[in-house]
Amino acid sequence: MPATCGIACEVCGFLDRGFCPIGGCVAGTDAKAPEKAEKFKSAIGHPCLVLECAINKKVDHCFRCDEFPCEVHYQQEIYSKKLLDMIKGMKANM
Repeated sequence: MPATCGIACEVCGFLDRGFCPIGGCVAGTDAKAPEKAEKFKSAIGHPCLVLECAINKKVDHCFRCDEFPCEVHYQQEIYSKKLLDMIKGMKANM
């Protein structure tokens, strides 16, 4: 199951290396999303902006949001700027 950001937790390097403080993410619309967001914030000292955004916009995954890719993705650097720019260009040509 992909996380809110779109990366499958099963292949995420953060989870494999034990860096993920919440043991895998959930969709932004999942009932456990606010709990996971709070756990992340408590463990790291700052929020997961991607998960919090998805919760606030009531979308399960960023790719389903009309605003994707947005500044949150550029700031968080989950995906390369080149990929985000390419996606933005593809959407503009639709």
